[in-house]
Amino acid sequence: MQVNDGRVAGVAVERAAPCGASWLAAQKILGMEPKEAMIRYGLECQIFCKADPSAWDPIWGQSPIHFAGKVHAAAFQKGLK
Repeated sequence: MQVNDGRVAGVAVERAAPCGASWLAAQKILGMEPKEAMIRYGLECQIFCKADPSAWDPIWGQSPIHFAGKVHAAAFQKGLK
């Protein structure tokens, strides 16, 4: 993750979702402040995600799309450290 002047200047995707949502979402957060970008990254991944939103995982207690958004937001936060 590259941050210049308090804004996201670059994102290196090391592991990505099979549908490609990780790369598409990374492009959408360029230029945002990191705090805003962390939330937006998870949301953008949910928008681009190809998983069935009606599927419900009984182990995680959520749909695959919600799980993907949380995983991506957590990875973004980890990248800021």
